This record gives sequence, C-alpha cells and structure tokens, in this order.
Amino acid sequence: MTFSPVHSRESGKPERAGSPSQVGGSRLAHDEWRTSGKPDVRARGRAEHVVAICGIGLVTDPAGALYWPDEGLLVVSDLHLEKGSSFARRGVLLPPYDTATTLARLARLIATYAPRAVIALGDNFHDGGGPARLLDEDRAQLTALQRGRDWIWITGNHDPEPADTIGGVFHETLMRGPLTFRHLPTGADGDICGHLHPMARISHRGRVISRACFAADATRLVMPAFGAFTGGLNVRDAAFADLFGTLAFTAHMLGEDRLYAFAAKRCLSG
Repeated sequence: MTFSPVHSRESGKPERAGSPSQVGGSRLAHDEWRTSGKPDVRARGRAEHVVAICGIGLVTDPAGALYWPDEGLLVVSDLHLEKGSSFARRGVLLPPYDTATTLARLARLIATYAPRAVIALGDNFHDGGGPARLLDEDRAQLTALQRGRDWIWITGNHDPEPADTIGGVFHETLMRGPLTFRHLPTGADGDICGHLHPMARISHRGRVISRACFAADATRLVMPAFGAFTGGLNVRDAAFADLFGTLAFTAHMLGEDRLYAFAAKRCLSG
C-alpha cells in the first residue's frame, strides 16, 4: 500500500514544514429500529453500512471503525489509551482497564477484517506519557496487533510527538487518492478525521437515544471516538455546522450490530 505522507517519520518529531491549516449507551435493539434510518447495504454475506466519500465506498462498522475494502485499510480514531492512568496521576480514580478494553475491541475488528494496514487517527494516547505507562500485557497485545501489517499513527493534539516504544510509523497527515487522513478537521474535501468525538441524539417511540456516530456528507467524514473512556460532542454543536457549512450532513449512529443514518437536522440538540 502506498500513501503520500505530508509529514512523517519512523520515530522522533514529525516534519513541520508546510503543515496544513488545522481547526481546532444505551443499547439499541435491532428490532426496535428495524424501520428507522436508511437501510444497510449487504455485501460479501454480511450486513454493511457503506458511506461514499469523494466517490470512495467506505464500510462504517458498528464498533466505530472505518474499513476501505479496496485498500485493505482499517481506520480508528481517538483511542485515548491510558486515559485512566492519566486521570489517576491527577487524583481522579477511574477503573484502570480502559487500554485493555480498547485493545480487545480493536483486536476483534482486526480478526474480522484482516486489514493490510491500520491507521489510528490521533489522540491515540491521552497524553505524551501514556506509552511509558502501558502495562506489559497491553504492550504485548499492541505488538501482536501490529504483526504482519502496516501500522500508522497519526499524531493528535493529545499526543503531538511520536513515541519510540509502540511500533508503527508516525505521520501528521496522510493522503491516499482523493482522501486525506488527519486528526484535526479542516473542512477540506476528502478529509477523514477525528478529534470532535461526534454523537447524536434521536427521539424514537417516546425515548431519547444517544449514541456515538460518524458524521459525514459526500466529501468529508468525522470518525467517532473509539476509546473506552471517551465522551462525545453533539452533532448539533456549532463545531459541526462550521465544519460542514450547514446541517446538510448525516449522522450514522452506532447500533449493536448495524448503523442507523439520520439527517443531522433531525437530531436533537443538547
């Protein structure tokens, strides 16, 4: 697989020249939402929810990952590994299992798709010291997941510097065909980005359901946060209207075993 790096390095600091402009659950029952949203596309014997970005068909997985079949490429965003240990250092005690939980979810996706490459779209660790705090078993799991495939870390605002001890290669921005993989959204055509942790709220049969989602129109897509301890930003927040220009984009909400697509203007604020 050949990517065009805008900024890259195996280890050490990413190259800075020419840096692009950057701008800063509840359980869903399948039967309950059977007729809601848009239908899934069915291919290769399994239910798939396909989103076209700049003419490229991308599979959006209910676990919150993106898969590009033609390239064998799996994309996740905002893992925020070691968030629990980061909070513990500041006296805020959280269960110390977020990294193991997140890596286990990622392992299931890798077993499902057998990707040739994985891209993690920034904020991979909750802070720069996260890699050093990895437990031995979590480090071994991460090494095992990388074996036999390309592993690409996109740097984020929480982890802007490459780490020496977690394998893979580091980029600030990567381009492949019409798509550009980055952490911070810019609003440019072809953006596949993270950072905003989109979530949507829907009123359905007298209930309000909030779930993480992909936010997308025909030319750009914002990934949901994949990490176990990550929160979300409502797609009706001004940050999304500014990014997409209007509310004419779609929230692809994560369900238990499929996704449900709703126009952003139908989603609830708050």
